[in-house]
Amino acid sequence: MNSFQFLEILKSRRITFCSGVPDSTFTNIFQDMLDDPDINYVSAVREDVALGIVSAAYFNNEIGAVIMQNSGIGNIVNPLTSFNLMYKIPALIIVGWRGYSDDAPEHEIMGKKTPEFFDLLDMPYRIPDKDNLSGALDELLAQMEIESIPGALIMRGGIVQ
Repeated sequence: MNSFQFLEILKSRRITFCSGVPDSTFTNIFQDMLDDPDINYVSAVREDVALGIVSAAYFNNEIGAVIMQNSGIGNIVNPLTSFNLMYKIPALIIVGWRGYSDDAPEHEIMGKKTPEFFDLLDMPYRIPDKDNLSGALDELLAQMEIESIPGALIMRGGIVQ
């Protein structure tokens, strides 16, 4: 699917407040968010800053989304554990999954460990494929709502162009 279609899926689920650290994994998504008048996108210098920004959506009865590459997961561990998980503040974390295959050697270790980070934190996550992105997102959002905690949508390359 293209990035416009992906953003329409988010908007249809009332996810319109987003932040992230731009990277090549989601180039088109970042540009389309900037061009979309229905999405409030705030660029961040670090992933933990992006998480703080989108967490504010909770206080407006919304879910915010952080869009980031998995190399930044280490930057969000502390705010997840000391704020979002502790105070039950949900946020959708959309993670570009580098290193799950042989895409580049510098991503190999983090690629193998990406799901394990969320397992370690007892956070729900889904790894969709092209055919079940909407369903995986709906399952994740439902679990996030029931537990009032953040969750991660771990996206392999090629699902969104």
